Amino acid sequence: MMDFDKLISVRRSHRVFAKGELTAEQVQLILRAALMSPTSRNQRAWHFVVVDDPLDLAKLSDVKEQGAAFVRDAALAVVVLGNPTDNDCWVEDGSIAAFAMQLQAEDMALASCWVQVRGRRLSDGTTSADVVRGILDIPDDTDVLCIVAFGRKKMALRPHDDDALLWENVHPDKFE
Repeated sequence: MMDFDKLISVRRSHRVFAKGELTAEQVQLILRAALMSPTSRNQRAWHFVVVDDPLDLAKLSDVKEQGAAFVRDAALAVVVLGNPTDNDCWVEDGSIAAFAMQLQAEDMALASCWVQVRGRRLSDGTTSADVVRGILDIPDDTDVLCIVAFGRKKMALRPHDDDALLWENVHPDKFE
């Protein structure tokens, strides 16, 4: 395990994966991180669809015009869901869970990348969420936030550069 300072600096989005499956233990730890993530009023109202079937991964890689193709080569994808009627903080809760999974993956030296689904459409106007619903039999009252793709790292990426941090976006006391 690495300390958090190092973990947060080395976690990068990997859109290219090396061949190879994840172990059952790795998948369990990734999902455990999601299930342990904090939620508004401790509702824990998120849902996760775990996809490792190559055919379904290929279908999920086409849910957007751009920005999802790499899912095809992932070993695993986790689709993060919520019901907006049941939980007004479903986007926030799902986002925290998705990032917790990504941090857990990085801690195990695995690659991950987020695919934004909520609010995205295909060129014909079909929502990306509807495409995902059709692939994974998700009920209409449940919305799709994102897909997080996981796999083995094909290459090392440089850690974040402290000199590139936008400290000017931090406003002490008041926004000025």
